[in-house]
Amino acid sequence: MATRSTAVLASGTASTAKLFVAALAFTGAYVGFSAYDTANSAPRPAQTVTLSARELPITYPATTWTPQAAKPGKISISALPGGDAGCVRTYMARSVVVNPEPDHTVLYGWQLARWSPGTNTWHSYFVDYDGFAGERKTVRWNPSITANPGWYRIELTVEGAKTIKSDRFQVSC
Repeated sequence: MATRSTAVLASGTASTAKLFVAALAFTGAYVGFSAYDTANSAPRPAQTVTLSARELPITYPATTWTPQAAKPGKISISALPGGDAGCVRTYMARSVVVNPEPDHTVLYGWQLARWSPGTNTWHSYFVDYDGFAGERKTVRWNPSITANPGWYRIELTVEGAKTIKSDRFQVSC
């Protein structure tokens, strides 16, 4: 029986020794690879990058644009500066709305109308609605027209009052 135990013990010790040697080889390879990687990770020399920019001229002086004064019963229109890229024009329409019943909300609506030369009529292009409670308010609207030249006008409809129409204006690209 002693020979059998000795044989099992000897084969188990041999297997343990083989595993131990394999673990040492793996650890040595890992440490060697880490040292190689660390040696190669020295910082690279800095590269010089040259940036360039181009200067765009200002097409309008910022101090010369002033909106027209708003008055009750009249729509004033001003073209906002900076809308020339890609034929985009933005306008500011302003007016003063007087509420006959300050304790209640008054509703109003804006409409941008475009002239149709084929039918000789004005057609709705954009609309917007709003309201307020109070005695009077300066209201404004900023419609944008993109790549659609022609004649336009802006209309303001106030609940219980006559529609106000602006002078027509031309948009060209």
